[in-house]
Amino acid sequence: MTESPFEFTDKRRIDPETGEPRETPAETPADADADVQVPDDASSLQDDALAAAQKVADERLEDLLRERASFTNYRNRALRDQEAARTKGIEDVLSSLLPVLDDIDRARQAGELEGPFAAIADKLDGTLAKFEIARFGEVGDEFDPNFHDALMHEESAEAQTTTVKFVVEPGYKIGERVVRAARVAVVGPQH
Repeated sequence: MTESPFEFTDKRRIDPETGEPRETPAETPADADADVQVPDDASSLQDDALAAAQKVADERLEDLLRERASFTNYRNRALRDQEAARTKGIEDVLSSLLPVLDDIDRARQAGELEGPFAAIADKLDGTLAKFEIARFGEVGDEFDPNFHDALMHEESAEAQTTTVKFVVEPGYKIGERVVRAARVAVVGPQH
């Protein structure tokens, strides 16, 4: 019979077969170090300390999440404010340029916009398009009080709906925001 390379020692205090307490042999100093017992009150102190540390960690995590949400809200608000300030700046510049744009449009309608001035007007239109500035109000458009300001109204037996007959001044908008409504003369059905 070969000898087993492992040796097991049953150190349980309760005999698993009988359920009775075992007698403990006298321990050597080496055995005493191996079987260090933690008193129940020390284990309770460790559990209390662990619970307190977990509570503090949970509170810190909650504070961190609240601060993160606050920062995200601040960042979103700052981006909205920045976009609103940008749009307001573009609107202010456009409002200042409206008389010039109206003069260019009148010259274009009269056929007087030629040569280098036509090239400059085209460049100005291209620049306005980069900032999402659009001109609107064309002859034949259906009248919409949100986009048109009717300066004159005419009735016609041939008209099916109220449409733009003549554009006095075109309207301008930035994106979907109307900066100035188109000033128009309209023709509509007879009543």
